[in-house]
Amino acid sequence: MHGLMMDYPLTIQAILARAERMYGHKRIISQLTDKSRHEYTYADMGQRVRTLASALTKLGVRPGDRVATLCWNHYWHVEAYFAVPAMGAVLHTLNLRLHHTDLEYIINHAGDRVIIVDDILLPLLEPLRGKIPCVEHILVVPTKGKKIDQGIDYEEAMDGADGSQVRWPDLDEQTAAAMCYTSGTTGRPKGVMYSHRSIALHSMGCGIYDTLGLREGDIACPVVPMFHANAWGLPHACGLFGSTQVLPGPHLDPPSLLELFVREKVTLTAGVPTIWLGILQLLDADPGKYDLSSLRAMVVGGSAAPVSMIKGFRERHNLDVIHAWGMTETCPLGTVCYVPSSKSKASEEEKYKERAKQGMPAPYVEIRARSENGIVEWNGNDMGELEVRGPWVAASYYNNPEAATSFTHDGWFKTGDIVSIHPNGCIQIQDRAKDVIKSGGEWISSVELENAIMGHPAVAEAAVVAAFHPKWAERPLACVVLRQGKTCSASEVREYLAERFAKWWLPDAVVFVSEIPRTSAGKFLKSKLRDEFKDYLATTASADEE
Repeated sequence: MHGLMMDYPLTIQAILARAERMYGHKRIISQLTDKSRHEYTYADMGQRVRTLASALTKLGVRPGDRVATLCWNHYWHVEAYFAVPAMGAVLHTLNLRLHHTDLEYIINHAGDRVIIVDDILLPLLEPLRGKIPCVEHILVVPTKGKKIDQGIDYEEAMDGADGSQVRWPDLDEQTAAAMCYTSGTTGRPKGVMYSHRSIALHSMGCGIYDTLGLREGDIACPVVPMFHANAWGLPHACGLFGSTQVLPGPHLDPPSLLELFVREKVTLTAGVPTIWLGILQLLDADPGKYDLSSLRAMVVGGSAAPVSMIKGFRERHNLDVIHAWGMTETCPLGTVCYVPSSKSKASEEEKYKERAKQGMPAPYVEIRARSENGIVEWNGNDMGELEVRGPWVAASYYNNPEAATSFTHDGWFKTGDIVSIHPNGCIQIQDRAKDVIKSGGEWISSVELENAIMGHPAVAEAAVVAAFHPKWAERPLACVVLRQGKTCSASEVREYLAERFAKWWLPDAVVFVSEIPRTSAGKFLKSKLRDEFKDYLATTASADEE
């Protein structure tokens, strides 16, 4: 027997309608290429969304067609976020930090018919000339405010379109709405195809108090790029709840971000740990310069944040870091960490340890972990690969049957993250499956070592990778970037770690480097470090070689 409830489709069209009708006066603020400020309302955005849909229709875009974007975070990109799915087409955000060969593969694999690109990013498409035959039109966003000399000018296309006549098609909520490709650090990038339903439910999930708690009064600034997992869902979620959006454009350096946070009185922001590490260093260097009293939450995800960073923001600057975990395949919100009520009377140090975990799953997201011996117990000690399922978790990859091994026989997604799960369901990332160090048959967490090393007062950043060892197969090697003007020796790093780790966990070598390579998502590119230092221990006599 079925219940007698309305079959109301969960679509981005409904999010747009709510944003226009209830929050038409709320603002979307963009910092442009020249750092000038653009501001308009959700009502203005809604009108331009219809005009963009009309312009794309004139270019031949039909339901199901893929429309790609190669853009920074700004209001033009928000317009595409709503217009393309609302007209029944599929928004495909291209990662501008990928190598041109990956972009070529992704565009052709997705079959993009139109690319919307910032004028300052046109050079990224130059190597693809003649190699992406599926693309019929290129719309160029004039971020510099100057007339463009190639492609179709976005604003001129808008001027020649009539949005007043646009009527959205009736869409099934399972209709494809958007797609993102993984960064391809292991093999070819893989496409994740989001449905209207998954984005609508994910947007609602962002408003739950024990997730991001997004609300109408928030002024949200996604530092995470809009080409990375849909800016963690914030543009659509902000539209649903009526939150003001502040978009930083291409200016993601710490001074620019802090100035933006202060000027716009940002209340919630989100980004990867490397962003916040840089901001913490600047705040420490000039305490009191920036008034961040409006900022209630700094969401960090993408990789584990060190306890020292969480503690530094709270104790030295009265700012709260909220730890979250997710992936492109999870839309991306998977888990969020808050100190549970059962720990309310714990010591401050215990609370910091709790906040350094990745948290409990969002409602309707289920988790489990699997080792070689089967599903592991939720005891906080046993480790295994995290598997997830839920209404905004991918069920398969787009047009990629070879990637079926990423899913279990009973339909769970295998994340590749090695975790322990505590009795209350809180996960703690121990490593990526490809990064965990297997020394003499025992596992060593590179993440735990990295986060501990970054607690040293002389250390700015650290990455730990596996290096070949003739006896133990693999041993940890630490790559360390020192803070400006600070000094530290390899033996001092090892002595610092010896206070909290067993001797066999300590790195066999500490190498001081000027910088740590990063992926397109801003995470440490450990594969490059592994390749560079894989034979380091075999050729270095002393473990303390500097």
